[in-house]
Amino acid sequence: MDLSVYLNAMTGLFVIIDPIGTALIFHSLLPAGESRHRTVMAVKSLLISTTLLIVFGNYGELFLSKLGISIEALRISGGLLLFYTAFNMITQDLEYKVTTEKKDISVFPMSIPLLAGPGSLTLAILLFSNSSSQATDIAIVLAILSISLITLVLMLLSGFVKVLIGRTGDEILRRFLGVILAALAIQFIYDGIVQLAG
Repeated sequence: MDLSVYLNAMTGLFVIIDPIGTALIFHSLLPAGESRHRTVMAVKSLLISTTLLIVFGNYGELFLSKLGISIEALRISGGLLLFYTAFNMITQDLEYKVTTEKKDISVFPMSIPLLAGPGSLTLAILLFSNSSSQATDIAIVLAILSISLITLVLMLLSGFVKVLIGRTGDEILRRFLGVILAALAIQFIYDGIVQLAG
């Protein structure tokens, strides 16, 4: 396994998915007393999103090539999309609406767009497209599984996370991660432009 690829993928996915912020949103979307329902929703959300990230990451480039879209164009457009996501992370306020309604939130909004949204799916394609060996592919898959596991644990412990970090802590963390994501997005755009020009 390529450790540098693993750490790079982990960092990018952690920034985009934001397991802590996701856990806080998850906590606010379901009734506090329904522990079994919350567990089912958390596991189901992570199974769906992890599958989407791995499958789309592996075959997304092939699908795009059938549409006549180059990976360089995807890097630039993906970078712009990631930058837009980062801009929103830094400048916009999240709304936490506590609910008492027991509903299925595993597909929307948890899997799509929170966990396997445009940003994370684009990053997955870009990571796999840069892969040069099976060891690199394994490192990326392990990074996706690691982030999924971290997110699942935090979602299951979302009540404790809410008490521990609070909304102020989440606001600070989200904006800090937004700055890192913006830098990552600019790097994607730069790489795409250089490869197109070359």
